[in-house]
Amino acid sequence: MATIREVPRAGRQLLSSVSHLRPYTPGLRRYASTEASTVGSPAVSPDVELESGLAAPIVTRDGLKIVDPRKRASSRSHELPHERYRFRAPKYYRGPLHPVQPPPSSDPIARDFVPGPFNLPRLKQTYQSTIASDIMTLMYQHTPPGTPRRPERIRLREWDDSSPYMKNRPKRGPRGADVLFPMEKTIDWRNIPEIRAVHIAIYVPKAKKNEDHLIVSRAVLQSISGVRPTITTNKSSVAQWGVVRGDRTGVKCSIFGNQAYEFIDKAVQLVFPKIKEWEGVQGTTGDSTGNLAFGLESQDMQHFPEVEAAFINYPNKMIPGCRIFIETTAKSDRHARLLCKALGIPFHGEIVD
Repeated sequence: MATIREVPRAGRQLLSSVSHLRPYTPGLRRYASTEASTVGSPAVSPDVELESGLAAPIVTRDGLKIVDPRKRASSRSHELPHERYRFRAPKYYRGPLHPVQPPPSSDPIARDFVPGPFNLPRLKQTYQSTIASDIMTLMYQHTPPGTPRRPERIRLREWDDSSPYMKNRPKRGPRGADVLFPMEKTIDWRNIPEIRAVHIAIYVPKAKKNEDHLIVSRAVLQSISGVRPTITTNKSSVAQWGVVRGDRTGVKCSIFGNQAYEFIDKAVQLVFPKIKEWEGVQGTTGDSTGNLAFGLESQDMQHFPEVEAAFINYPNKMIPGCRIFIETTAKSDRHARLLCKALGIPFHGEIVD
């Protein structure tokens, strides 16, 4: 040690650097490719299972250990909490200041909890990705800065001052109609029209004499809609058809949400192309509030895949026609027709907005 201390600083640094060198061992490899090249066989990845799941032994009932739930409950050291201690969502919403608030609708214990969605229809995906933006682009109206706003149309009429009894009276409705229809607003990202529901109704006055017509109509409607229909009765008597008020002569159902989009997609892609010499939905349809309607005859109902697949199960002469009402969130027939055209429903004839 004394000799090392006597060596100058440069010599000590040289000796220390040389002492840290180690000879290279052939067993030390840096990469997996080096190992594969030396061994000659591909390396086995630990993430790959060598044994197949089909080679696993078959589990039989004899090999399972079945525990009796009664014995398991009797051997439990502590008793489970009673049912009265479980939280139950309140039946009514009593305001934001109430100490007991209902859980959100996404919570399974909520009273308004709805499981799902279990599927996303193709037509709805197309609406969200393409149709919604296209409608907003088509209905865009550029207004240069400084343009004065149009005066709103006076929909309610005021009373004149010719009589003292007309003072402070509420305004009258539009001339020629007692119903005040909603105002059409400009489409923007907040009010893009979409499908709210589809209502299907079947009327068979022959069910008065033969109730088999009602049974077949109910079966056909349930098969094409996937919803259990309800039976409707006559509101008035019709002597030509031999029906009296209160007779069961029809069925109806309503489809909401994803099922409504699936029904429209099925009608547009599978039913409408098979109808011979069908021009489309009449352009005059609509109730001035954004709801459109059209009808299908008896031979058109046979093109639905559910009816076509089991056609032999239905009496041919008992398959009825139907009326289809498309309820949208639009406030006018013009916007509802624009939505239906984008979804693939054709229109013909004079267009009445």
